[in-house]
Amino acid sequence: MRACYVGLDLMLPALDALIEEGVRIDRIFTCPVDNVYEFNTEIISRAKKYGIPYTTDRITETDVISLRDSGCDFLICGAYYYKIPVVEDMPMINIHPSLLPDGRGSWPMPVTILKEYRKSGVTFHKIEDSFDTGDIILQREFDVSPREDLESFTEKFQMLLPGMTRELVNGFDELLSGAIPQGEGEYWRCPADEDATITEDMSGEECDRILRAFFGFECFYEAKGKRLKIVRGRYSKERSEMCIPACGGYICADEICEDR
Repeated sequence: MRACYVGLDLMLPALDALIEEGVRIDRIFTCPVDNVYEFNTEIISRAKKYGIPYTTDRITETDVISLRDSGCDFLICGAYYYKIPVVEDMPMINIHPSLLPDGRGSWPMPVTILKEYRKSGVTFHKIEDSFDTGDIILQREFDVSPREDLESFTEKFQMLLPGMTRELVNGFDELLSGAIPQGEGEYWRCPADEDATITEDMSGEECDRILRAFFGFECFYEAKGKRLKIVRGRYSKERSEMCIPACGGYICADEICEDR
């Protein structure tokens, strides 16, 4: 089989599984990132290791048509900033980190924690003109613990990717022909700065939930006219190094500094 891979390091186990299954990767599309919070270094490393052409240019309809006409069997996307043009007779699959049809949108993981859901998962679905609405090809769920943070959540869905990818490759035609329409669902808007902002009037539980939902990314704390940036923050009742008093306890973090 031959495939085109589109995405970032977030879904790297899927690319590795494709290669391990003997799928020839014709081309990799990734996109410019900060490589601080979002990464493409491992994707590019794989491209160089296996001699796969890659680009950070946005994928176009012409690109997809060229892949189709050259004999590429399918396109698979795992985390990508841009809309991928849908081309007739080119199977196109997206990997989405929620149990669709709930959790449509570009960043459902923090929202899952903010909503205190106790189940989430991974969905492989067909790509359509509208985001995250295509027929479901494969879906697996996992438990979300009461103490889940974004980092542990990510580890859980990444662990599902190799097995799901192998299942896709080995049952490709049957799975695509048997894909199930999603029906009605729920779109979750991408979290904004205000969703990641803690204020001094919040409870310790609210503070903790926000810190866990965005763990590994930036959070903010606003109090007494100041705004602090917090990276990898934890809420605690006990003071330790790199802590500030907040919400009836302390925010401890790898980095606390004024937001500029």
